[in-house]
Amino acid sequence: MAETTDTMRGDAGRARQGAAMNTSELEAWFVQDVLPLEAALMQFLQHNWRNRSDIADLRQDVYERVCQAAQEARPDNTRAFVFRTARNLLIDRIRREHVVPIEAVEDLDALAMAMDEPDPERTAIARDELRRLQLALDRLPPRAREAIVLGRIEGLQGNEIAIRMGITEGVVSRHLASGITALADMLYGENTKPRRTP
Repeated sequence: MAETTDTMRGDAGRARQGAAMNTSELEAWFVQDVLPLEAALMQFLQHNWRNRSDIADLRQDVYERVCQAAQEARPDNTRAFVFRTARNLLIDRIRREHVVPIEAVEDLDALAMAMDEPDPERTAIARDELRRLQLALDRLPPRAREAIVLGRIEGLQGNEIAIRMGITEGVVSRHLASGITALADMLYGENTKPRRTP
């Protein structure tokens, strides 16, 4: 008899896929289909969220979203629905907190959001690169350094640089070419001595 009841309950559940559920149906569905996924859900959340103290709250938020959506229409594939809900919740949290953990980017490969502010690591890397660039610029011959600063940093055109430096545009071009080559060698190549301009 129990087997017949279970079979009938399963058939009724399948017939109601995509249909709204009342409270008792929702509770039965949750216990039967959602709760068995809890271990996998917890593992997913722990793997994709850095702050372990948030995991229990995240799980509850997933359950709440899943139940609210299931009241409108029972999902066809409960497992996929639960994990898609968890993924979307994490993305919402990341957006709200402006935090992008490396694990989130790896495992939530559909995460496509632009952050306005660089993270501290990126800021430190950028400062280090600027420091290296300034040291390399300081090692250039004075005229090449001046041409690079005017052309590549201040954005002046060749004729404007020529007027500022009191030289021809051809000489400006040579200073820029030799300066850029020397910078590339110092920053990325094996040759650490700048080339002298004639």
